[in-house]
Amino acid sequence: MNIVVPVLMGLPLTVLLTAAAFAVGFVLAVPLSLMSTSRNALLRLLSQLIIWLERGVPPLVWLMILYFGVRVGAVRLSSMQAAILGLSVVSMGYLSEILRSGFMAIPAGQYEATRALGLGYWTSYSRVIFPQAIKLMVPSFTTYFIGLMKDSSLASSIGVAEMVFQASKVARRSQVGITPFLVAAVFYIAVSIPIAIVTRRMEGAMREAK
Repeated sequence: MNIVVPVLMGLPLTVLLTAAAFAVGFVLAVPLSLMSTSRNALLRLLSQLIIWLERGVPPLVWLMILYFGVRVGAVRLSSMQAAILGLSVVSMGYLSEILRSGFMAIPAGQYEATRALGLGYWTSYSRVIFPQAIKLMVPSFTTYFIGLMKDSSLASSIGVAEMVFQASKVARRSQVGITPFLVAAVFYIAVSIPIAIVTRRMEGAMREAK
């Protein structure tokens, strides 16, 4: 029985799920990180409560809650929608911490300079602070993206036909033992290594550009 092809069929969905969850999580993380670095104590407290709530619940539980417990009118979320939303919630807290660390790594003089120039809050961050901070965040973002891709395997529990789901289906229908999962492991590694290599080259290019 061909094992590689059925597992490989789940790879595009694995990558799509990871990329979508990362993108949505990033969008949610930006305002959360700004809240956590705000001078307003209430906003800082609220951001911490959101992060504690998000991190305190296991990713699999988030997927189950969203898939079985959330309805839009009479319509329940599809397994893919629930998986993207659930992993986005999980990503939000971690990505906001990466963003916060990046913002805090920028010298105080840069913030003072934006105020001296009369730049508004959003203009300061979008045109001065964020472009500098993103260079410091790239390694952490990459590491988290690879970790999120591995977490995406949890989506198989709610029926998303990604690689682990496909490997499980092959294992149930044949007598090949753990072989389908070993194939899936090879594909995870095959995707992760190029991402890591590209990131290292980007880091090197950024250092040379300084």
